[in-house]
Amino acid sequence: MSKSKNINALPFGTPLGVAPGNVISYSSDYDSVDQQQYPNRSAFRSYLDGVYMGYKWQCVEFARRWLYVNRGLIFNDVSMAYEIFKLSRIRDVVNNIELPLYAFENGSQKRPEPGSLLIWDQGGDFEETGHVAIITEVFDDKIRIVEQNMDFVAWPLGQQYSREIAAKTGKSGDYWLQCSYKDSTILGWVIQTNDPEHALEVEETASELKNICQQRAPNTKYADLPWLNIANEDESSYVDMMNGHFLSSVKDDFFDYYVISETAEASLESATDVLHGLFMHATDYVLQHPELLKRFGLPEAILPKLRQSWDNRLNQLITSRFDFSMSDQGLKVYEYNCDSASCYMETAKIQGKWAKHLGVKQGFDNGKDLFKKIIATWRASDATGLIHVLQDDDPEESYHALFMKSAIEAADHSCIRVVGLDTLDWNENGDIVDINGDIVRWVWKTWAWETALDQLREEQQGGLSITTSKQKSKPTLSDVLLNQDIMVYEPMWTLIPSNKAILPVLWTLFPNHPLLLNTNFELTDELRDTGHVVKPIVGRCGENIQLIDSENRILEDKGGAFSKQDQIYQQLFPLPKIGKYYVQVSTFTAAGNYAGSGVRVSGSMIIGKESDCMALRTVDDARFLSLC
Repeated sequence: MSKSKNINALPFGTPLGVAPGNVISYSSDYDSVDQQQYPNRSAFRSYLDGVYMGYKWQCVEFARRWLYVNRGLIFNDVSMAYEIFKLSRIRDVVNNIELPLYAFENGSQKRPEPGSLLIWDQGGDFEETGHVAIITEVFDDKIRIVEQNMDFVAWPLGQQYSREIAAKTGKSGDYWLQCSYKDSTILGWVIQTNDPEHALEVEETASELKNICQQRAPNTKYADLPWLNIANEDESSYVDMMNGHFLSSVKDDFFDYYVISETAEASLESATDVLHGLFMHATDYVLQHPELLKRFGLPEAILPKLRQSWDNRLNQLITSRFDFSMSDQGLKVYEYNCDSASCYMETAKIQGKWAKHLGVKQGFDNGKDLFKKIIATWRASDATGLIHVLQDDDPEESYHALFMKSAIEAADHSCIRVVGLDTLDWNENGDIVDINGDIVRWVWKTWAWETALDQLREEQQGGLSITTSKQKSKPTLSDVLLNQDIMVYEPMWTLIPSNKAILPVLWTLFPNHPLLLNTNFELTDELRDTGHVVKPIVGRCGENIQLIDSENRILEDKGGAFSKQDQIYQQLFPLPKIGKYYVQVSTFTAAGNYAGSGVRVSGSMIIGKESDCMALRTVDDARFLSLC
């Protein structure tokens, strides 16, 4: 909110007043923050009984804390306060059940009640955020509210409310609240009630709009002609890996693609943005609780650097990927791949060129904005000077690396690709340098962080420390990625949200969240009853995952190299099978925000390295229902 400075403003964190239930409202004057008391981002996160309340001391944090203390209720996290007006459920923490929420517009015949959430729209004094307060008393001519982040002035002595808002009742019993702030609008009030009379009508989304539909492109006379530009390094590398101009490795699938509705695409965008926030909350929570951090199996030696990476995380996440199951049964996230995620090029470039080649004009390409958003993220990053793209000598990693190199160069950064590590060396000052003698300072890599940690574990067993050493003939991957003088993308803190051990933490912090699956470190009776998935906390390409149904029958069991890892147990929520394939939707982010989506398919219920990417397009709802 934009506010002029008041001479009576109290410093950040100073109590302004005490609301009913002994809930304190604090000053949120960020200009007066004590850097010693709040040294990093973690210090600004508010928890009560281990439940995340919000960002100190914002209006949403107060509203959530007041409801939790006085009613035992908690609503899902929102990016902006005005979004609360669209929430339809709230969680009863004590009984672990969801209860209905209804929104009533300003002027409704349903008066607000004590405990109602009062919501302002974005705009005016509330800029892009909107505002939320709690209504504590209701009269014919006014209401009284409690709130945070409205101003930074103490409430009058003994007063249990922050301010009053004038009200007037119309001839039809319509109850109106006066908005006393320039250019800002009261949307209305949100009440937890089982009585929806006079509530704002919210059109129910048809569940079939969350399905995925298979389509087939026309077989034109140009279908067999080359369609990828091999003069571009990344496309040439992709063609070499695929042994031709193909999106799918299965010849019979060349003309097949998938469509989703506009409603589904909007749900994916919203889910991606919400989930990124939830995973960030959980990451911070893990780093504040050493007993949880131990569950992640990380070497003790890297933990100080890991915490430093998190504290300095601004502008340091370039790309990430969520994997979902989406159908008329619901939308659920499986996991978050923040570290060395794949399929960016297929989604951002290949599927669009495939559609153009075959003349597919139905709807729009779900990856159409991904490349330009990655470019924008690189431009906004902290990177300066030469960026080194590091990859293993692997055909798939080559086109991933070249694709990212093209994005980095499009963002006006200098970039060099390094295949393997043999061309890296030490200079006389102990810096790592490339074949041209240029010092390595900024790195984007296709290697997983865990690969470097495995090297570190081996080196420590041999008595070597985490610090780099010129005594080694050549730098190792751990020397590069753990080097104090090198900034790595994706940063080290992505080890936390990418680790499957984050999933039980999320379920504990946000139980019954509609986008999450019940997940635990132990196999519970509830998970046995629903069927469950066994996952190693660290793994790639679906390896060492087991799917077991409610009758304890093994549906799928995929071997791999991660059998020695600790495991977590996740509720079974299978991928939808469309035709001959199980289909997984993946959404991609740029700097943590939704940037596009695609699909991977497999004859197995577990998506693995061999699973193909196929084109995904979005059509309007009416068209989708007519097709599917």
